[in-house]
Amino acid sequence: MDKDERTTPETPAAEPETPAAATPAHHDAAPDRPGTIPRRSFLDNSWKVLGLALVVEAGWTSYSILSPSEGGGFGAMVDAGPVTDFLAEGTVKYFLDGRFYVTQYKGGLRALYQKCPHLGCRVPFCDSSKQFECPCHGSVYNLLGDYLKGPAPRGMDRFPITIKNGRVMVDTSTAVEGPPRGVIEGPTTAGGPSCLGEITPAPGASPSASPATPTGGAS
Repeated sequence: MDKDERTTPETPAAEPETPAAATPAHHDAAPDRPGTIPRRSFLDNSWKVLGLALVVEAGWTSYSILSPSEGGGFGAMVDAGPVTDFLAEGTVKYFLDGRFYVTQYKGGLRALYQKCPHLGCRVPFCDSSKQFECPCHGSVYNLLGDYLKGPAPRGMDRFPITIKNGRVMVDTSTAVEGPPRGVIEGPTTAGGPSCLGEITPAPGASPSASPATPTGGAS
């Protein structure tokens, strides 16, 4: 028992070294003053906030895609102006920011995507022939975007169009595939000389890709 009693005081003798080794831990816990945030808590909270921000951003992106904003350019809901701008028969208006045309034929409106279904060229409207004529390979479409001739696989694609508070609204976030060849609801003959010069036929294009013959009047 005397031996045990002599060893007992030796154990506490090593204890003073423990607080010295634990000094860094005591230092970490020190900044508990009002208005301060421990470094570890700050980092943990930062990751949580970052994760929340990413979730919110992803959610907003999805909402933006599903709900196009009004008044924007291509990819959004575009205000094409009042309905009264399209009262005249055969009206065609081009909207650069939205990349589409709005045409009027027999009281109906169409929003036609400017991109040719063949190889993606921009298709201008020819004022003399009253048709859309692609300068790249000679595809021709009528006032409604119906396919008439050339190498294009179908008519011009279009965008959903609605009337809201007397204004023409075009949703450019979704393009609807144009009608197939042979489906023609608009005029089938040119209203005058073609705007196309000599066109080099694309591989597989039919001879009908040549410039339209003036008819002297629109049908």
